[in-house]
Amino acid sequence: MHIKETTIQAFDSLKANKLRSFLTLLALVIGVFAVIVSTTAVAVLDNYFKNTMSLMGSDVINVSKTPAVQMGSLSDDIRNRKDIDFRTAERLEDLMQIGRGMSPDEYFNTTKIKFGDEETEPNVGVRGSNENYLANNSYTLEDGRNFTGDDIQYGRNVVIVGKDVQDALFKNEYPLGKEIRFDGKPYTVIGLLESKGQIFGQSFDNFVLIPYTAALNAYGGNRNISIQVRAPEIDFITETVEEITGILRVIRKVNPGENNDFEISTNDSLSGTFDAFTGALYMGGFAIGLITLLGAGIGVMNIMLVSVSERTREIGVRKAVGATRKAIVSQFLMETIFICQLGGIIGMALGIGVGNLMAVWIETEAVIPMWSVAGGFFGMLIVGLIFGVYPAFKAAKLDPIESLRYE
Repeated sequence: MHIKETTIQAFDSLKANKLRSFLTLLALVIGVFAVIVSTTAVAVLDNYFKNTMSLMGSDVINVSKTPAVQMGSLSDDIRNRKDIDFRTAERLEDLMQIGRGMSPDEYFNTTKIKFGDEETEPNVGVRGSNENYLANNSYTLEDGRNFTGDDIQYGRNVVIVGKDVQDALFKNEYPLGKEIRFDGKPYTVIGLLESKGQIFGQSFDNFVLIPYTAALNAYGGNRNISIQVRAPEIDFITETVEEITGILRVIRKVNPGENNDFEISTNDSLSGTFDAFTGALYMGGFAIGLITLLGAGIGVMNIMLVSVSERTREIGVRKAVGATRKAIVSQFLMETIFICQLGGIIGMALGIGVGNLMAVWIETEAVIPMWSVAGGFFGMLIVGLIFGVYPAFKAAKLDPIESLRYE
């Protein structure tokens, strides 16, 4: 029997038992949907993470008091660690031989920025750092200049403005050289940043950057900060991490044999942590989907067994006119595979669509996980073969004479 004829016959069989076919297809659709929606959503998150990591140079090393990626509550020994302060950052910079471009990283406040009669929403971050911050975080100056050593040394009230702040305050004037105010102090605009966009609804442009020394004068210095350091080359990441670790252990007086009381992370280490997290999500989605598909496969076997019983006379007629066992097996297997693939296609389409709602939510590009789609296609083929074999062989073994007598 040709594939076209078998497909038409399978479709007619579905139409003849609409409710039963709908319920069987629904179970298949839910099973495939569960797998595809989870893998699509995780693929979107993975893509988002890689894009986020690209915003930070691949040669940048982060030092922090607590892990950069946290899953679950922190243990007491981590919570009770000493803060990393600006003095630690300055001493690290003085002692490093391999590392380059140290920049402290701290949000000092969230406030509103004013210029004349214009003002922003009270959600602008005030970040304090030094001349290395822009390079370490892949920001590009649209116009103006970066901080100088004198700006940092003397704590000058100068500011580099993010794109969102620039657009909100300077609708009719050019910002360079203008004086803006926040938290009761004036700052002269010396630099304008190009836009980096936003992820998860969080803008990378809604902030102002001032020298950390000026920030300490304005907001006080008892703070826990993060530190960023660049390796001289990507091949020197390991050596730079080892140097930073040794220096910080001396600065923070960590005894030999004791664990570090700080965390050091790179793109590679963060990627490894996130890969473990997404791997767990993938496994969870597959487990749920496989359980659902098992139930759906049993449902498919049931509908095909019922179909065999209802079409006993038809099978007898076909055998009487010369149909072989192989032809009968092929017919019922093809019908089972058709039902499974139809449910699979619907489930995959819905899963990809719903999974990419995550991409809309976090404002990143949509993802179609082709390996998952291919897996879904071949997976449904296997489900059709496994759960269609028994009904097909049962149909092929029917006695033609008894079948013709069947009522």
